[in-house]
Amino acid sequence: MIAIIDYGAGNIFSIMNALNYIGAEYVLTNSADVISDAHRLILPGVGAFPEAMEKLRKSGLTDIIKSNAKVKPLLGICLGMQMLFDCSYEFEKTSGLGLIPGEVIPLREMWSDSASKLDVPHMGWNKLEVINDCPLNIGEEYVYFVHSYAARCEDGYICAYCDYGGKVPALVYKDGVYGAQFHPEKSGEKGLEILRKFSNL
Repeated sequence: MIAIIDYGAGNIFSIMNALNYIGAEYVLTNSADVISDAHRLILPGVGAFPEAMEKLRKSGLTDIIKSNAKVKPLLGICLGMQMLFDCSYEFEKTSGLGLIPGEVIPLREMWSDSASKLDVPHMGWNKLEVINDCPLNIGEEYVYFVHSYAARCEDGYICAYCDYGGKVPALVYKDGVYGAQFHPEKSGEKGLEILRKFSNL
């Protein structure tokens, strides 16, 4: 059973549709007991980091997520991935869940000078470039991104990055905690493959 964590800032319907399509058993919940009973967790997210973290704190689920992430697989998607890191500088410095060492910074800060004409947000299909293997690795495939901020972390936590003015972490991991900056649920068959891999961990 996968628990999709419902804290009021998630792209839940597209994720639910994707899980339905692959036949994965899941529940949408904001119950600490249900989260604790689940075998895997998905942390979705859309919008701004400070607002999402405030909603998560008000939900009372922050400590439950942290404790469960130590004993079962957790997948953060898009903003949900960014929330796995120590902090973000979106609008203001805001603490994250601290499950993967690193910080979230404006996408432009990752660019070389020659990338100044690229659009923000980074929106559309881009290719994964694998630098480390991890259980969710799908190889060097094209997946769908929508984001204006990006994680900055050590290469050892990166399974794959995409090239968008610089090396942007796209699939990250630490122990049983995983994050996808892109949207697996909007990335066609290859995105569904990631969700299948996660549901079988």
